[in-house]
Amino acid sequence: MQLDCRGHALALDAPVVMGVLNVTPDSFSDGGLHASADDAVAHGRRMAEEGAAIIDVGGESTRPGAPAIDTKEELARVIPVIEALARAVAVPISVDPSKPAVMRAAAAAGARIINDVRALRAPGALEAAAATRAAVCLMHMQGEPGDMQADPRYDDVVTEVQGFLAARVEACVDAGIPRERLCIDPGIGFGKRPEHNLALLRSLGVLTRGGRPVLIGVSRKALIGIITGRATGDRLAGSVALAALCAERGVAIVRAHDVAATVDAVKTGAALRSAALQRS
Repeated sequence: MQLDCRGHALALDAPVVMGVLNVTPDSFSDGGLHASADDAVAHGRRMAEEGAAIIDVGGESTRPGAPAIDTKEELARVIPVIEALARAVAVPISVDPSKPAVMRAAAAAGARIINDVRALRAPGALEAAAATRAAVCLMHMQGEPGDMQADPRYDDVVTEVQGFLAARVEACVDAGIPRERLCIDPGIGFGKRPEHNLALLRSLGVLTRGGRPVLIGVSRKALIGIITGRATGDRLAGSVALAALCAERGVAIVRAHDVAATVDAVKTGAALRSAALQRS
């Protein structure tokens, strides 16, 4: 399987790691650590050296309760970093906006993937993404970052998330975005209680049979803190355990802050999956 990233064919025959590069002051795990463009670019280069197959640049925090920022501020944060990284590393650069103007500017600056937590539901987002020719990751989120964890409810979270993502894929295809440019993300931690997140992780096989690559982001998330009792900065073991599980269950892209450790975990999970498939 491949993902068409504006002419760059990202091979997904084996799972890969997407490195998280937040250029924000308020992201839940690493906000403020890479606020300057130079620091952000240096960290992006390190992640590529550690084995990241994608660098995901974020300019607006989507943590629970995060305030929205305006387009001008988001552009000022991400465009210099994308431009510099696109010259500095060979792997594709991803960007995670929901605003159409940021999508267009980021693609012009060198981004090859749009990673949208709102699954291109903002007015004009479908058209903007189609025009960029970038790959698109469509994520499920119930509510908005400001209120998504207030009271999330589902009758059947797996069926509802699966149906939402399938519908968004079809909306993209209708808007002129080929399936070969699409991947999906169930949105662990985005408008979901711990039991919803665990149900989705248990049922990854349902999502991975849908024909499009699945991306999962579990790195350092609150779910791991609830399970282990660990603070955000002490969740490496839980993060890599879930990364290995995701790879073993067929996830194509694992989004992570700790790239080197996650690359090893993903390789381990993929080897277990390969051995199981050979026995069947």
